[in-house]
Amino acid sequence: MASNEGGVVLSLPIADRMRAMVFYREVFGFALVGEPAGDGVPEPLQFAIGDRTLLALIPSGGFGWVLGEGREVAPPAAHEVLLSRAVATPAAVDDLVERARRAGGAVASEPREQPWGYSGVLADPDEHLWQITVAEDGPA
Repeated sequence: MASNEGGVVLSLPIADRMRAMVFYREVFGFALVGEPAGDGVPEPLQFAIGDRTLLALIPSGGFGWVLGEGREVAPPAAHEVLLSRAVATPAAVDDLVERARRAGGAVASEPREQPWGYSGVLADPDEHLWQITVAEDGPA
């Protein structure tokens, strides 16, 4: 991805760059952006999650560079966002949730039929929540 002009970057705080990189590659299969640094992890740690959407994983405290030292976006472990990922089938929801569990994540809500469709909620190792749902017309 040469340019993300007009695109969106979602930034999440993380505790461990390697652990986060491995989790997002193994669970979601997102494509890394950039060349590996000395620790084997690209700097900045970013994944392409759509044509013009990046997921940036920033070490805890890193938002201080943007906001000014000593300031934070939210207290650690506070979550005001639920990220969502649409997949094609209930079996794909189950598979993604199980991959998250095996890769060190947690399951916040086991996959099941809901009024809005089949879905489950997983948490990455830094407790960021992802709702996995069946898309009405296939994956989004």
